[in-house]
Amino acid sequence: MGIGASIFLIALGAIFAFAIDANLGWLDLNVVGWVLMLAGVAGLITTLYFWNTRRRTVVAAPVRQRVVAEPVVPVQDDRVVREEYREVRRPGYPA
Repeated sequence: MGIGASIFLIALGAIFAFAIDANLGWLDLNVVGWVLMLAGVAGLITTLYFWNTRRRTVVAAPVRQRVVAEPVVPVQDDRVVREEYREVRRPGYPA
């Protein structure tokens, strides 16, 4: 039961308990009103309890920074070796 339904039950119970003066003989509307108000209060307290006790999860991803000042170029026998990436496709495959 949510907050809105609890407040509705409290209001409906107050109307039955205090505003309506009807004699049904077999049903006492004052008692029905008080029962509805108690059910509304119990629902309101239960809803507020569960709203306040639920955990709030905060997800923080670590920030990783990669700082490259100068690219490292391997040297072999006083020659600079350049690394390349080449993709060779066979004929007949889409580009």
